[in-house]
Amino acid sequence: MSHRPLPGRRSVLRGSLAASAALSLPTALGAAPAFARSGRPTAGWGVQAGDVTCDSGLVWVRSDRPARMIVETSATESFRNPRRWHGPLLGPGSDFTGTTRLRGLPAGEQIHYRVLLADPDDPRRTGEPVTGTFRTASAKRRDGVRFVWSGDLAGQGWGINPEFGGYRIYDAMGALDPDFFLCSGDNIYADGPITGTVALPDGRTWRNITTEEKAKVAETLAEFRGNFRYNLLDENLRAFNARVPSIVQWDDHEVTNNWYPGEILTDARYTEKRVDVLAARARQAFSEYFPISTLRRPGGRVYRVQHHGPLLDVFVLDMRTYRNANSPDDQPTDPQGILGREQLDWLKRELSRSRAVWKVIASDMPIGLVVPDGTNIEAVAQGDPGKPLGRELQIAELLRFVKHRRITGTVWLTADVHHTSAQHYLPSKAAFTDFEPFWEFVSGPLNAGAFPANALDGTFGPDRVFVKAPTTANVSPAGGFQFFGEVDIDGHSGELTVRLREQDGTVLFTQTLQPGLVGQ
Repeated sequence: MSHRPLPGRRSVLRGSLAASAALSLPTALGAAPAFARSGRPTAGWGVQAGDVTCDSGLVWVRSDRPARMIVETSATESFRNPRRWHGPLLGPGSDFTGTTRLRGLPAGEQIHYRVLLADPDDPRRTGEPVTGTFRTASAKRRDGVRFVWSGDLAGQGWGINPEFGGYRIYDAMGALDPDFFLCSGDNIYADGPITGTVALPDGRTWRNITTEEKAKVAETLAEFRGNFRYNLLDENLRAFNARVPSIVQWDDHEVTNNWYPGEILTDARYTEKRVDVLAARARQAFSEYFPISTLRRPGGRVYRVQHHGPLLDVFVLDMRTYRNANSPDDQPTDPQGILGREQLDWLKRELSRSRAVWKVIASDMPIGLVVPDGTNIEAVAQGDPGKPLGRELQIAELLRFVKHRRITGTVWLTADVHHTSAQHYLPSKAAFTDFEPFWEFVSGPLNAGAFPANALDGTFGPDRVFVKAPTTANVSPAGGFQFFGEVDIDGHSGELTVRLREQDGTVLFTQTLQPGLVGQ
């Protein structure tokens, strides 16, 4: 890989960002920021950057009270000659969160930023600035791209455990100095309460940080917001957010397990049974707590394409908002499917327009792994190895389109199933053969229960080349099986290398793909 040297980046990690993490310990833990100015707004939840391109990016913050968001950027950590950006007024309507878009940034450069929160009635009264940094996408192919991906945070009752080191997987991801982090969904578990202690099979006790909002399933807007705030109590995550920008999508647990539009819950824990009502509240909280470009406008959406220079386009899918009801998924026709017609047409159109060397399809669910919902099907594959049925019909249409339009460099990345694996899809082994071979890589969880590997469906001919998963269900993070993936695109050769890694960064599996090919 030909990443250019980045003087000062490591010193940022050790210096100013470490200070930011220290001062930003949220007051929900009972500790005031170390440098807080009395009576002035504070940003105890840290900062985030997201959806970064060659010349733009979004910066996020949350205040502890009404405040005006101000962002200053600089090419250096000293903030000599900073550029100032006036952001929104933060108030209760957005849970005191806000996002500011930075435009006209230099390509391929390290951007240092600091967020100031000003008293709306007296702009001279500002809180202590909170600093962060990100690297804009390079317009030069030779600079290469490196990013990490995973999903599934604080699931199955495994929350922030200080004795375990908190969400320590973020330290291993940050050590790779990625250009960005792709979170493949399940950023929270709104349906998963967190208790103070959980008994482990070996007799030890797992001890969680707890909050009022995590004591029950989320139903109100305040409870959904509290779920997102819960994760930001972890200092590893806050420090990671301050130095690595994100591309975020959602899946089911941002609302409730296995949800689909129009569903009426039978779960006795819920007093609000209408999933559409819960989803609207969850979507608002999701849009408030992440810097996502397409959710900032009226009628916004989660699905989008993120252009990251000449080497990479990331196509972020939304397999929740437009899907049909979970069912046996064996219907011979299925125009709605898992994406909906509008999103599928958008994806085909944007793939055909893309001139990037690599086109990563960020899918919040796998396509060849059988993911059940009781007696129904939750994902795409339904276990019938024959011709495409149900939601498989949309995937078959997309794969056929990629083949006949000669679209090169497609790679599928996903999480969801709480283990890590690599599937190579081969027409020679498939019931449906009108496609070119491709790879799907699975990672996760970040900090959640780990589960055995799902069964494969032969419709698209998946060959499971690698898998690591436990043999029992809901293995705690203390038992291992926490994973993330790394993608490294070499700027000279154009080769894309995927590494599947464990929680501490150990490489488990490596696969290198060649550029310019329709099939791999």
